[in-house]
Amino acid sequence: QVRLVESGGGLVQAGGSLRLSCAASGLTFNNYVMGWFRQAPGKEREFVAGITWTAGNRNYADSVKGRFTISRDNAKSSVYLQMNSLKPEDTAVYYCAAGTTMSGYYYWGQGTQVTVSS
Repeated sequence: QVRLVESGGGLVQAGGSLRLSCAASGLTFNNYVMGWFRQAPGKEREFVAGITWTAGNRNYADSVKGRFTISRDNAKSSVYLQMNSLKPEDTAVYYCAAGTTMSGYYYWGQGTQVTVSS
């Protein structure tokens, strides 16, 4: 059974930082592209960042470029999202996802809440 478990969310003031973690189990982690998505209240889920198998390629949404960094540790079957210079509009539930391509994710975590106060 595949499990993706996010952690590291919380409440932070604007301009602050948070680091999200996602621990994967039940899959051969090295074979999967990993991504972070988010969903704000009343909005559709949106792509935030993605990273390929050996971290050779990383993609970011325009809204987070230069502020967020995605990374992975294949030895620990984990993916991370370092979020700096947080803004109130970054407030959302953040989800970890796994897939075989950057355009196809089919395993999802339960999400972790990030709230940025102004």
